[in-house]
Amino acid sequence: MAATSLSSPGGNTALTPLPADERLFGWRDHAALWLSLGVGLLVMQIGAYLVPALGTRAALTVIVFGSVLGAGLLAWTAKIGCDSGLSSAGLMHATYGSSFARLPVLLNIVQLIGWTTFELVVMRDGTVAIARQSGGFSANLWPVLVTILWGTVLLALLSGSMVKLVRKFIGRYGLPLVFASLLWLSWQFLSKASAQGLSEIWNRTGDGSMSTLSALDLVIAMPVSWLPLVADFARHGRNGNSALRGTWLGYAVANMWCYSLGLLVALTTPSTDLVAALLLAQGGLIALGLILIDEVDNAYGDVYSGSVAGHSLKPAWSVRRWGMALAVVCTALALVLPMRSLEPFLLMLSSVFVPLYGVILARLAGQPNVEQLMTQRKVNTSAVAIWLLGVACYHLFAQLSPQWGAALPTLALTFVLAWLTRSLLNSPEVSAAV
Repeated sequence: MAATSLSSPGGNTALTPLPADERLFGWRDHAALWLSLGVGLLVMQIGAYLVPALGTRAALTVIVFGSVLGAGLLAWTAKIGCDSGLSSAGLMHATYGSSFARLPVLLNIVQLIGWTTFELVVMRDGTVAIARQSGGFSANLWPVLVTILWGTVLLALLSGSMVKLVRKFIGRYGLPLVFASLLWLSWQFLSKASAQGLSEIWNRTGDGSMSTLSALDLVIAMPVSWLPLVADFARHGRNGNSALRGTWLGYAVANMWCYSLGLLVALTTPSTDLVAALLLAQGGLIALGLILIDEVDNAYGDVYSGSVAGHSLKPAWSVRRWGMALAVVCTALALVLPMRSLEPFLLMLSSVFVPLYGVILARLAGQPNVEQLMTQRKVNTSAVAIWLLGVACYHLFAQLSPQWGAALPTLALTFVLAWLTRSLLNSPEVSAAV
């Protein structure tokens, strides 16, 4: 099947609605996919960033609220992608115009290269840490070889079918192993918390270095980073409502669990190295190994979506060819890029994609025949103006009133403005057709 494999035939399949007979995902497939994609060491690391800035109860409140809200945005976008059968690039074309949309599509490719590189670095460092538990693998060459190994695994996955990977591997085998790992680690660190005094940990206060709303921005940043990918997978669904339910449930559970586990590790273990802290737990080596294996699908999801976006820009290259090229680039970057400054990277991405999808959601939600909007004009000036205003406001909010956060005010502003000007979507005369 053309759309379910990375070997797409001629033509721009990224900007063509997926045929009904190629949409195989039910709500369980969506839930399994996003629960798996939501689990990762990066998510746990961000959870650890919430303390000591926040107290335990405040941090957990932020994690629950931010996860439900962020997963809800993902689910809403998934429904639009499933109902229209369009990829993320197609939704950008329908909202911003066939010419201007190339800019956010290109930005999406850049961020996906960054995310994949981070994933490879995480997998490399985790694997080396596990290997060095045995007392060997101390040579400087080992990190290079491990990076190349994970890059090779990624290339192998890209040679197969995305739908088969989700339905036959992740759903049947991957999730049970990940669940077992998370349950074991949760039990181990809850036991450690109990030994240290649950009451003391539960009532621990923060130092006030981060406001609650700023912390909420940090939690929302992770699901928001998936917004430009979700339609690439949701378009394979049979029903928009099932895509919404499955995506929301799967990602919310994974995000809450991993953020909370990272928070728990930070509260109970005096270590700035999350991987080292996990290895200290009884059975941590096996549990961490299983989570690292699951981390591969995060890298795969990033590269798959990046290859669909690349194919929309240069359809002469198949989705498979784009995927292979991006995987090689990311592996090369992982060899030279240290993993630091993750928090600014996440917030920078939010400043672009929060307003971008505030406009997309307001303009396309409930819109019939979304695919017809892709070629209606080359530049939708009202949508572009609101997006750029949103990016500027995000940074202004962050600088002038950091205690109020930036993601939620920006999202609300761009959504309201785009909704109020929604009638312009079907008025080509007010947009520039350049």
